[in-house]
Amino acid sequence: MYKHLAALLLILVLSGNSFEAFSQEKAVIIGLVRDAKTKEPLPGVNVVMGTTGTITNLAGKYELKTDTSELTLEFRFIGYETQVKKLTLQPAEARILNIDLIQSVSELGTVVVSAGKFEQKIEEVTVSMAVIKPILIENMNTTVMDDAMQQVPGVQVIDGQANIRGGSGFSYGAGSRVLLLVDDLPMLAGDASDVKWSFLPTENLEQIEVLKGASSALYGSSALNGVINIRTAYPKTEPETKAVIYNGVYDSPSNKAYKWWSKSPQYRGASVSHSRKIGSLDLVGAANYFKDEGYRMGEHEERYRISLNTRYVFKKSLEGLTIGFNTNYTRSEGGLFFIWENDTTGAFIPQGGLDSNTTISTYITKRWNIDPFVTYSTNNGVTHKFRTRYFLTDNQNNTAQESSAGVYFAEYQFQKRFNQQSNWIWGVAEQYNGVKSELYGNHLSNNIGFYTQFDHQIERWNFSFGVRWEQNRIDTVKSEFTPVFRSGLNYRLYDNTHLRASYGQGYRFPSIAEKYVKTSVGDVNIFPNDSLQPETGFTAELGINQGFKINNWKGSLDLAGFWSEYKDMMEFVFGLYIPEGMTPSLDPDDPAYLPKWLGFQSQNIGNTRIQGMDLTLTGHGNLGRIPLQVLAGYTVIYPIQTDYNAATDTAKNSAKYNILKYRYRRLLKADIEAGYEHLTLGVSARYNSFMENIDEIFNLMIPGVKDYRDKHRKGNWVFDVRLFYSFLKNFDLGIIVKNLTNEEYLSRPADMQPPRSLVFQLRLKL
Repeated sequence: MYKHLAALLLILVLSGNSFEAFSQEKAVIIGLVRDAKTKEPLPGVNVVMGTTGTITNLAGKYELKTDTSELTLEFRFIGYETQVKKLTLQPAEARILNIDLIQSVSELGTVVVSAGKFEQKIEEVTVSMAVIKPILIENMNTTVMDDAMQQVPGVQVIDGQANIRGGSGFSYGAGSRVLLLVDDLPMLAGDASDVKWSFLPTENLEQIEVLKGASSALYGSSALNGVINIRTAYPKTEPETKAVIYNGVYDSPSNKAYKWWSKSPQYRGASVSHSRKIGSLDLVGAANYFKDEGYRMGEHEERYRISLNTRYVFKKSLEGLTIGFNTNYTRSEGGLFFIWENDTTGAFIPQGGLDSNTTISTYITKRWNIDPFVTYSTNNGVTHKFRTRYFLTDNQNNTAQESSAGVYFAEYQFQKRFNQQSNWIWGVAEQYNGVKSELYGNHLSNNIGFYTQFDHQIERWNFSFGVRWEQNRIDTVKSEFTPVFRSGLNYRLYDNTHLRASYGQGYRFPSIAEKYVKTSVGDVNIFPNDSLQPETGFTAELGINQGFKINNWKGSLDLAGFWSEYKDMMEFVFGLYIPEGMTPSLDPDDPAYLPKWLGFQSQNIGNTRIQGMDLTLTGHGNLGRIPLQVLAGYTVIYPIQTDYNAATDTAKNSAKYNILKYRYRRLLKADIEAGYEHLTLGVSARYNSFMENIDEIFNLMIPGVKDYRDKHRKGNWVFDVRLFYSFLKNFDLGIIVKNLTNEEYLSRPADMQPPRSLVFQLRLKL
């Protein structure tokens, strides 16, 4: 028996030795994958060898070991033609195989990352998305980022409050149901949880991705209505310098009674950016200057902004490791307009004119962020990311509304790619806010979330499922850990036809501003509500995306039907907010004087539902000799309160029927740009239907609001046109006319928008 055991042991030892010897004789294939045109390394390329394979790291390199002498390698990457290489290898051979991939001319889709935090074709994601390229922002002479968002189908920005498909109304600058990201990291202010649009860099962009519908499973609180992800650019192979200078002038309004100036106000600005590679170091620096004399009396702005992106890609012993930081600083000074004097001669004049009781707030703001990050990618498809952000907003003004808020954010993310078929991601993120403010008081808040999402492709099917657990705290008040889920699928019916369905839950915790704001603007009082509760909701969607080609012009037609519901929706509501136990009085000297306690307060108004549809057309390429770019969309919504009480709600609202406030039920957006030789012509159009419902108090308290709304109930069309001429190879000279027909229109009550303006722009690109 012992002889048999000894023989067996000897066999096992010999087998182990022979296996080790055999494994030492494996052949090795290493190489670099690049873009055939730019020679840029391509990270994330799938290198498939039968049923196994690997993925190129951040430096575009890969390594494979095999004991097969005859094998076939496939190099697959989104937006590029697949390359197939057949090899014959000797045992222990080391083969170098470098590949240059060619961009696919038949590719119809744009590549996005926001839907699942990894690269996907836009037509293959399970939710509705829109993408804005930087050329549109440049050609429209966009001076602040929210102007660019007004051109996105289904998106509206009212007084800085972004809403997607009617998900938000008018929130007085506090709270956002749309999460703003810059390079995948949240950038909402720590006090009001609002977007600082003028802080966002327009001079260094890769693209802007808009994710429509509840997205809290990946992104947490404030992604209840969707996500806007602004992705900045890194250098290409060759250094690049861009410079822009422009000067604009406001025309007289179509209603001459509105003109308060003797000399037409102007605005001007300039920006410059430079990007280059220095060995393994990527650098992008940019600067921006803007000055606006203002078309509204007392409203003006002068702004400076500088930004820097850095990235260092390690090689050799630390291959796959990348470190860097991005930073941005903005200083602005000016006056802020809130409500008009009246609708006859004072539409561009603030309530109170320019005396001591004016509603104009003069301010000096300073904003700064720095984002250190570390990324490490391995050859087996694993990526570790550790990203941080410090974001400071400091606002000083003359109206006792000063506030300073610091945001500290950190996120660790693990991602595993399984060849071309699957992607698994999980992470943990924490945000800490410290606020010192005359407007809100001093507060501390904290948010922590754990999330995971798995995406898998089986032949024609793409499946996605994600979940997040999140807890929020303000001072000593904190919520329970709240789970939110999302799921979706996408089915490729034909080569360029994709059907999709998705369901996503949303969650939003009140901002410090919504709970603790106490201020007044003119005759409008705003009161705190420390009992405000979180709101929750979901978005369900069915959609179809049809891609097509006409010669070398590639287009996409997308149709989506959506259903969103919100529970305990937060909105500012007008009412009498007198302290408990105090009896209202009409004596001005009495602390209970009634007008002192009339105003707005953020409240949980109840449960709401928004149903609708989106139709979007996008396209780019050449029709014959003419390059043509198209972005157009039509959105219709039906927004209601599901627990509407006619007996009480009709007294608060201007519409005496069930419709949510401050929504446009129909939106149409279109931008078309065509070129011929040295000329480029672009036309933008925007249509908003009539805003049916507002707070009734606007009609009663602010002069002219009711009369103006009664006379203008048909909605508004606004057209912009632009013409550019390219000369001397690197120069473009442009003329942009905004509000071509000099349309008179409001964004919300008592907020008249700019008349026609003419802009001259000169661009240099080297």
